[in-house]
Amino acid sequence: MAVCIAVIAKENYPLYIRSVPVQNELKFHYTVHTTLDVVEEKISAVGKAMADQRELYLGLLYPTEDYKVYPSHMIKNMAVTNSKVKFVIVVDSSNTSLRDNEIRSMFRKLHNSFTDVMCNPFYNPGDTIQSKAFDSMVSAMMVQAS
Repeated sequence: MAVCIAVIAKENYPLYIRSVPVQNELKFHYTVHTTLDVVEEKISAVGKAMADQRELYLGLLYPTEDYKVYPSHMIKNMAVTNSKVKFVIVVDSSNTSLRDNEIRSMFRKLHNSFTDVMCNPFYNPGDTIQSKAFDSMVSAMMVQAS
């Protein structure tokens, strides 16, 4: 079961973070932010060979006793500039039936929904995501992954 889904801006501040249960929200904020250094290291290690790809799936970042952390780094062409937004999905370790291709599918859905948010003319890039459609898609992914 996905217990936390986060969208992190280029400057490493959260654009969106949702966790289940809500009581552990602070714990998941910490977990997501501690992954950012490792994500940056992996991205720099991959180098420019992967820079032309639209999606850079980094795989399982690290497992803990309770959770597995999966990051993804998205590079999308938006007008003239590139936005380097990071997505993090934290999965309950007890869910052994969740495969790598299902995690990839979750990231694709997250990327597509984020693109829809960015295409909204009323959304200012860099603001926190407050889209009801995005939130309901994340809720569906958390329920679906369980």
